Parts: sequence; structure tokens; C-alpha cells
Amino acid sequence: MAIESKTHDHHHHDNNRSNRNNQVSEQNNTDFLDLMEDYFDQPTETKLNDARPEIGFQVGSTPDNTELPRCGRDDECLAAVADMAPEDQPGQFDTPDPKWRFFHRMGEVPPYETKFPALNAAPVVPAAFPNWVNDMDKWGNLLLTSVDTLSEMVAVGFGLPKDTFTKLTKYAPHLLAPTGSDLSLYGKVGTVLAGFHADLNFLTIHGKSRFPGLHIWTRAGKKMLASVADGCLLVQAVLIVESTLKAIERQQAKNRPLWRISSTLFYHVASDNELAPLEKFATPENVKQFPPILTGTQVQKELGFLNLASE
Repeated sequence: MAIESKTHDHHHHDNNRSNRNNQVSEQNNTDFLDLMEDYFDQPTETKLNDARPEIGFQVGSTPDNTELPRCGRDDECLAAVADMAPEDQPGQFDTPDPKWRFFHRMGEVPPYETKFPALNAAPVVPAAFPNWVNDMDKWGNLLLTSVDTLSEMVAVGFGLPKDTFTKLTKYAPHLLAPTGSDLSLYGKVGTVLAGFHADLNFLTIHGKSRFPGLHIWTRAGKKMLASVADGCLLVQAVLIVESTLKAIERQQAKNRPLWRISSTLFYHVASDNELAPLEKFATPENVKQFPPILTGTQVQKELGFLNLASE
């Protein structure tokens, strides 16, 4: 059926792990999925009122067939796919994704004047959902707390001070970024809902979807179908597979909308912080490969790859 496909690049740690957080209940995830199904099931014209194309769709809704997977225009990524075994190669990723998305800004607003106001815009509140901000923040903060804790664990694992990454991510424009894919339109096995790509942020965390199909790739280029246990979160892509059809039948029996929701939060480094190899890893080779760049500048460059803003 439909697919979202993700790989990792040098901005990511290889964290394809389901992690249980006792503060996150399955009911929390259920409530959020219900909310987003109802949102995306609205008429297209209603959802377009929530779009902000003038700031690269960095808050509010992003219509279907707008996001273009970055790997389709990235020579390094194309070369990596060409080196994969045939059974590991992703589905089509050179056309726009048929999924919708909604971006909701999370975390503390910078107490200083940021050089990147478009990346730190105020939340959009859909007209038909008066409790939108509270409902989005409730789930988003659970994801944010979980990935904050994990980033401390990662720092300790690398032999760094525990707050190495949380200092960098404080005041960042984290995004609760659920996707919605209309399976009544795109419910055919093999349809790619979100093409093969690598995220531009620091870490990405997902809740469990009601529809399987998420594929992930290891650094060695091996393709795997992700499975998230109830009550767990996945930190780290989605293709429609046969088991998605069974999920469609379950959803129809409940008389619920046939929208596949991906419960995603993008965990960022603050826009005005500089990205560069940390001191422990600042070898001449790494410094040459990764010259210093402001996080906001790097994000803006990546948005050009994603077809959400001009380069």
C-alpha cells in the first residue's frame, strides 16, 4: 500500500529503537491519532486555510503533492541507492509525496531575537478545533520529554557531558509534524506515501501508527519494515504493504476516517546555534568535511531540497 521511507545521514545517530516511556500511555497516542484523523478528514479548502507557503510551510498545513523527497535531487543519496541490493532499494522517490502534513511549533520560544523568524513562527490554530494548541501540546510535550531524555543518554553513550545536546536544542523550533495520508485515495499496495529521504533535524521521534508501512534503512543500506510496540516510541521511513489493507478494514469497521496518521516530532538544534564537530570529534578530517554553519542556515538550505522554500 503506502510507504514512508527514511534513511539516516551524517546529521543523525543510528537510533532505530523503540523506547518505552512510562509517562506516555497508549491512550495518549490514541487521542492524538483521533484528533489528527478528524483534522485531515476535513475538506481540502478548509485545510488550505491553515497553510503558510510564504514561510515555507514551517507552521500549519502542507498540502499533498507538495513535499519532494530530498534524495531524488541529491547525488550522494542517488549513488547510495544505486549501490543497494535490488531487494533493499526504495520505491519511487523522485515525485512529490501524496501525504498532507501539519507543523506545530513546540518547545520554549527563544528569549532573544532570532536571525531566523520564519523557522520560529507562531502556531496555526484550525478554526474547527478550539482546543488545538492544548491538545497538540499535550502529545507533543510527551514526545519532546522522551527525546530530551534520549539525547542525554546518547551524550553519555558518546562519553560526553549529559547536557551536551540538550544545551544545543534549548529554544529550538521543534516541530510536532504529523502526516496524513488519505488511504481511500492512495490505498493501493506499493503506493509511496512519503518517499525515501533523510530528515534534516537532529532526532526524529514517532508514536505508533494505526497503519503499518514504515520502512527504515540501516547505514549499510539494508531495508527493514519498522514495528512499534504498543506503549512504545520509535526514534530514528512508510510504504503501503499487505498488512496495511487489514488495518484499513479495521478502521472501516469502526466507521473512522481512512487517513494514515504518522505521529512525528522533529527535534531540532536551536536556529542560532552553530553546527560543527564537537570538540571530542573535531579531527582535521571532520572539520574539513563539516565546516561550521548556523543551524537555521542549514535548515533553510534543506528546505530547498524539500521543495518547501526556494534555495
